[in-house]
Amino acid sequence: MDSISINGARIYFEIPIFGGIPVTETQVNSLLVILAIFILCKVLTHNLNVRPTTKRQIIAEWVVEKVTGLVTENMGVRFKAFVPFIAALLSLSALSSLTALLGMYPPTADLNTVMGWALLVFVMITYYKIKTGGILGYLKSFTEPIVVFTPFNILGEVATPVSMAFRHFGNVVSGTVISALVYAALAGLSTVLLGWLPGILGVIPWLQVGLPAVLSIYFDLFSGCIQAFIFAMLTMLYIASAAGEDEA
Repeated sequence: MDSISINGARIYFEIPIFGGIPVTETQVNSLLVILAIFILCKVLTHNLNVRPTTKRQIIAEWVVEKVTGLVTENMGVRFKAFVPFIAALLSLSALSSLTALLGMYPPTADLNTVMGWALLVFVMITYYKIKTGGILGYLKSFTEPIVVFTPFNILGEVATPVSMAFRHFGNVVSGTVISALVYAALAGLSTVLLGWLPGILGVIPWLQVGLPAVLSIYFDLFSGCIQAFIFAMLTMLYIASAAGEDEA
């Protein structure tokens, strides 16, 4: 069972119903990330006061203020209700990518995860488009500016969740692959250049010390957080654009 995988994520076991439902690393690690976020929220919001008296409350209020400012600046004041959703999206995406620093399989490296998020956002985009222009207006938009463009407009609509998912997925996976390739290459290069050293000194892969850690910090920490921010920004901009000027 350990050798079987889905989209690169190992299958831990199968639930014996409906022919066997696989439970993969992605699902387990995603639940761990959600649990970590839940515990973090409980800790930061425990025993809040009207005026902040603890560092926990100061941090919690700072996070809320930053996300609120991000939403209102990009979507408008009327969309303040989206603050919890955007905060959840940011934290889920960022922490899922950061699990790679712990040697875990990052859920964002599984296309199923980010595609699920993208489809959820796509449903919200479609909802606001229909809410703003009505179902007839939504269908009519596919024929603009002329009817000939209808197939291209449909493709453009479908491309929204696909591009969001593959952008996030591709950047996370590429970072993981590049780090693995560099790590393996440094091991071989260390053997070629320093294999002549006597005893155990010639066995130790000296060139693997330091550089892989730097690459991991960039691809897992910096790039992971940047991709989370980009995904959240695209979500806000697409939804605000779909709602139109009347809602913004």
